[in-house]
Amino acid sequence: MEQNIVAIIWDFDKTLVDGYMQTPIFRRYGVSEAEFWKEVNGLEDKYKEKGIRVNRDTIYLNHFLTCVDQGIFKGLNNSVLRELGKELKFYTGVPEIFKKLQDSVENNPEFRKFNIKVEHYIVSTGLAEMIKGSVVARYVKHIWGCEFIEEPIKSSLNGGNGKNRDSGNTEREIKQIAYAIDNTSKTRAIFEINKGSNEYPNIDVNAKISYEDRRVPFENMIYIADGPSDVPAFSVLKSNGGRTFAVYPKGNSRAFKQVNQLIRDGRIDMFAEADYTEGTTTYMWLMENVNQIASNIYNKKSDQIKRSVSRPPEHLND
Repeated sequence: MEQNIVAIIWDFDKTLVDGYMQTPIFRRYGVSEAEFWKEVNGLEDKYKEKGIRVNRDTIYLNHFLTCVDQGIFKGLNNSVLRELGKELKFYTGVPEIFKKLQDSVENNPEFRKFNIKVEHYIVSTGLAEMIKGSVVARYVKHIWGCEFIEEPIKSSLNGGNGKNRDSGNTEREIKQIAYAIDNTSKTRAIFEINKGSNEYPNIDVNAKISYEDRRVPFENMIYIADGPSDVPAFSVLKSNGGRTFAVYPKGNSRAFKQVNQLIRDGRIDMFAEADYTEGTTTYMWLMENVNQIASNIYNKKSDQIKRSVSRPPEHLND
C-alpha cells in the first residue's frame, strides 16, 4: 500500500446537518417527528417487559418498517429515500468544505510528487440511501449507513413456491433491514478504511495485516462528529494516533457542554461551532490538520527514498 491517503471520516446527523436526516420523511407523510422519536425512545422498555432485548441505536429502523406495514409511510422505498436526500439542509460551508480540503492537498506541487490525496468517508447510524441522494455524496469515497431490502429473497423450504401469501400487493416498499450500523460498529468501518477492506473486498477486516501493508494508517485519519454517541470511534482514533474533532450547533449550550466534556475527558483534540465556512475555527482546524498529515506523509516518503539510495561511485585520489 502506498499509504498516501488522508482520510476524513464524518458522522452525519448533527455533524453535517442540523438535526436528524429523517426529517424530510416525516414532512412528506405528515407525521409528527417528535411523536415518532417519542415512540422509538419508549420501545426499549416496552420490549423489555416482554423479555426481548433490543439495540437502542437501531430499533428505530424496525419502527420505520412497522409504520410502512401500517400504511403510515405508505410507498416508502429506497428510491423515495434517495429522492428525499436532496431535501437535506446542511450547515453553512457544506459541501464546499469537502472540495476545499481535497484541493488544498492535491493542488500542492510538493504533495503531488507522491500523489497524496484526501478521501472523504461518511459513517452514520442514519439511512445510507438518503446520504447517497444528498449534495455531499459526489465528494464521498464510501458511505456506511443503514440500508433496507425491498424484495426479500423467498424461501423454497417444504415445497414453498417462492411467493408471499400477500403477493397481491405489488407496490415497492422497504420490508427488511439489509444492514445496520450502531455507535459501536462504527469502529468496524474505521478498521475497514484502515486495512483497505472497503477498496479490496478480498481483504477481511478481521485479518491480521502488518502496519506497513495497511492502506490508511490511523495517524492519517481525522474523525469529525457531534457528541458522546461517537465515543467508541473517538477512542479508536485517539488511541492509535488519529485526530478527532467535535462540533456543536451555534448557541446550543447543552451541546456545548457535551463536547466540552469530551475534550476534558481526552476524547477529542478540539471542538468548535458547526460552521464550515472559510475563516471559522472549524475550517481552520480542519485545513491545518489535513495539511499537517499530508506533510507528514511527504516527509516520511522522502526519508524512505533517502535511506534506500546508496552513495554513487566516486573517483578516488591516492
